[in-house]
Amino acid sequence: MKKELFSNVFSLIWNLFIIYVCYSLCRLTFLLENFRLFSENLTGEYALNMFGAGIIFDTTAILYSNALFILLFLLPFHWKENATFYKVVRWIFTVVNGFFLISNLVDCVYFRFSGRRTTMSVFQEFSNEGGGNLASIFMDEFISHWYLVVLAAVFCYAIYKLYRAPRNIPVYSKWQYYLIQTVTLLVAILFTVFGMRGGMTTATRPITISNANQYVDRPLDAGVVLNTPFSIFRTLGKKAFIVPDYMPESEALAVYSPVHVPADSVQFKPMNVVVIIWESFTKEFVGKLNPDLDNGTYKGYTPFIDSLLTKSLSFTYTYANGRKSIEGMPSVLSSIPSFVEPFFLTPASLNDVSSIAGELTKNKGYYSAFFHGAMNGSMGFQAFARSVGFTDYYGRTEYNEDPRYHGDDDFDGTWAIWDEEFLQYYCDKMTEFKQPFVTSVFTASSHHPFAIPACYEGKFPDGPTPLQRCIGYTDHALQLFFETASRQPWFNNTLFVITADHTSFGTYPEYMTDLGLYSVPILFYAPGMPELRGMEDKIVEQIDIMPTVLGLLGYDRPYISFGQDALQTPAAEKFSVNNVMGTNVYQFVKGDYMIQFDGEKVLKAYRYRTDRLLKDDVKDTMPQDTLRAMETQVKSFIQQYMQRMNSNNLVYRE
Repeated sequence: MKKELFSNVFSLIWNLFIIYVCYSLCRLTFLLENFRLFSENLTGEYALNMFGAGIIFDTTAILYSNALFILLFLLPFHWKENATFYKVVRWIFTVVNGFFLISNLVDCVYFRFSGRRTTMSVFQEFSNEGGGNLASIFMDEFISHWYLVVLAAVFCYAIYKLYRAPRNIPVYSKWQYYLIQTVTLLVAILFTVFGMRGGMTTATRPITISNANQYVDRPLDAGVVLNTPFSIFRTLGKKAFIVPDYMPESEALAVYSPVHVPADSVQFKPMNVVVIIWESFTKEFVGKLNPDLDNGTYKGYTPFIDSLLTKSLSFTYTYANGRKSIEGMPSVLSSIPSFVEPFFLTPASLNDVSSIAGELTKNKGYYSAFFHGAMNGSMGFQAFARSVGFTDYYGRTEYNEDPRYHGDDDFDGTWAIWDEEFLQYYCDKMTEFKQPFVTSVFTASSHHPFAIPACYEGKFPDGPTPLQRCIGYTDHALQLFFETASRQPWFNNTLFVITADHTSFGTYPEYMTDLGLYSVPILFYAPGMPELRGMEDKIVEQIDIMPTVLGLLGYDRPYISFGQDALQTPAAEKFSVNNVMGTNVYQFVKGDYMIQFDGEKVLKAYRYRTDRLLKDDVKDTMPQDTLRAMETQVKSFIQQYMQRMNSNNLVYRE
């Protein structure tokens, strides 16, 4: 018999191909079993697109579950090349894949009750249920869905029978065997890691559950794209949202409510809305927002923003609600702070979620679009934008297709199109849109590796880190954007919001504290509203942007927002809350104090206005009624946040 040099590689590919087929058949079964849930929105083309997208998520699940199998197949050990070893591997292959295929089939039934693919949180959900109850439920479903049991048996039998073991190894010599096997294993490891992550580029984050939203028209349909093993792997080790029982629900709502109900007297103004989210834009960088730094001589790195602040509205204390880009976008656009885990990475990312765009598009006939100059799908932004109601998405792909620009000649080589060119593209596209519109752009150039175009070398001042010159570059790009925008017919009827996704590490001590690490600029600028200017002494956070924008427009429908209208809420009632990731400590800022709450008790308290370095803990000396009131309010906030996340209650329902 002719010896086959790569017999083990061909056999491995064949075995994995069998699993891919089984996953696709599971997806078809899932769709048929839940057809009534999807039929209203289903076309042949849409179904094929979802099945095609599903292969991406199948790849991650299959490679995770078969990592041991792949390793055993390709281990460069000569002694393993015998029939007994591969019989053991065959059983490992069958049992592991059989288990995960069965989990897929179980979800064919469970999905109609949960509305989402099963994640690790389901084990917590049923952790307090009696074993007898669960066994009874399982047996009832087992009997009524006997055909799925038969299908599971067919799958297990098929993967066992169709399994192929390598043949005719070793080849010509042992050294040749070890060399080829080692190289093959290293290549396989590389591609396995790429497959697990869902991509091969530096801009690709490991795909998560929320990425499925990129391929569907509504969150429910993400269940078709996803598979259960993927959902379990991606939430393994992730803390589920645990609803604390701090107080009765009626009491919690009396203390704080995320339901915004407009006054009967409001009149809607159909202004355009433009939200600019600036990568790594710390408040420290803006000279006008730091009049006391360097004994009053601090200039900062944003001369254009300094000039814009003279005709904008801003606030003394402005904060982000997270520390990552994937936390900034939900906070700014959907008024969802990041607690426990970034919203993108949690099962709640498949909830029904609204946004500034969602409210205005659905209820006021706005056109909406989100812009990000990176590779389409990068950071999960495209998926999130689509899931919260943005009509269209414009990324690097669309930019490259526009003949007015230079395509990838304007690519920074790592992340995205340079900010200057992409912001001009953004402006040009808005001029093509029908008014009123709501858009948002996420800049990219102030990101590691902190490069700027060669033509600007030496133009912008350096700072303690390379980031500062990138901030100067993006500030210049925004100046050019506003110069172009000011000549457009839509400019005077537009409300602009400029903020950051998150901060970078500060260089001044007050920006390196637990609170300072969340200090970002937030400004509102409307050329047609000259009264909207000045510096108000209020606490404002990213999640306040959505209710403030809707308030300025006179939005006349109820909606859910965890933030407050910065203009309509009295200064004494304004607050900010964030969750210090990695510690699960909540920071609650209100009035003259900030408290740090660990979910059970207040750890520390500071007079943050005067103690900017947070040196003196005043928990025991501050007015205790103030401390108790702040603790009660943050408890109410946390309890309602967790409850709404778990119950898919993030949009207002009549």
